[in-house]
Amino acid sequence: MLQGVLARLDDAGNHVPRFTAPRCLLERQAVGGCDACHATCPHDAISLGMLGSSIQIDPDLCTGCGLCVQVCPSGALEYNLEPALQSVRDQQDAASRAAPDASLTCARSGAGGPSLPCLGRVTPALLSAAGAWGAPLTLIHGDCAGCPVGAPDVPERLERVLDTAQALRAPTGKPARVTIRPATPEDASRSLTVSRRGAFGALFRVGKQHLAQSVPESPLPFVDWSVPEDRTPQEWTWRARSLKPAPPEGAAIPWPAPLVDDTCIDCPVCTNVCPTDAITRDLQPDGGVKLLLNLSACTGCMGCLHSCPPQAIHAQTHWRPAAFTAPLLLRESDSVM
Repeated sequence: MLQGVLARLDDAGNHVPRFTAPRCLLERQAVGGCDACHATCPHDAISLGMLGSSIQIDPDLCTGCGLCVQVCPSGALEYNLEPALQSVRDQQDAASRAAPDASLTCARSGAGGPSLPCLGRVTPALLSAAGAWGAPLTLIHGDCAGCPVGAPDVPERLERVLDTAQALRAPTGKPARVTIRPATPEDASRSLTVSRRGAFGALFRVGKQHLAQSVPESPLPFVDWSVPEDRTPQEWTWRARSLKPAPPEGAAIPWPAPLVDDTCIDCPVCTNVCPTDAITRDLQPDGGVKLLLNLSACTGCMGCLHSCPPQAIHAQTHWRPAAFTAPLLLRESDSVM
């Protein structure tokens, strides 16, 4: 039994992000495709497959910096968000907090407390959730200019991530209290706070300084595409969950998603290319069709917009809170082409 537990802990060190092919715009054959991960990777660890139909990650070159996950528009690349979320939540619990703020640090920064291999893994959902929980969060980075893990512009990227999170927080009236700064010598004394759930795992990491200060990382299981809820990436699930306190009825929530106009020819292209099946095409018994949008599952990648043959799809950037409560009717037709 002990050997099995240790094996699982060892698996948790896998630094390559999970790739969910059905969420990739290349796999979905969206017009224009996407090369964001390939263009962003500072270590040439990501290559495009034959004819640009997929991506491949070289585990020997991947450092686990997470910058590809940050820019993936559809959630095809992701790390498990929940360990970092749990760490921040535990630190923000006033009964157990050992410092006036929660923190996440770069593993190479020399700062104590929970760390990530690179703060390039920080996403808007994490910062928005921290804002919903209410206590300050400090992101402490090291010398990014010479770091072999991430990229020199990680602090600037973090500022853009924070801007996205703050836009999402704005309708709640409760902005995230996030500070991004380089490490100082005093940060070495920051302590590690773990939950009871994480205490058992910590026993196996005693004496291993780097692991003892790391946010536990368990590999994500493969997505079960037969379960509609699992098709939505954690990032967007947590963005929706973090809309607390609930925005007022008339608030405008920033969430880019498609609208369909009357030039639609009722073809299935938008549903075929949607990387999370947020757009569904419901055939009616009378021969008509309803085009529905699950807004919470939409990542705003706009693969549907770029692929629409008659260019009948347009982006709407803000939505009322009620739009998240039930599928939206994008279009209803009496017949199908």
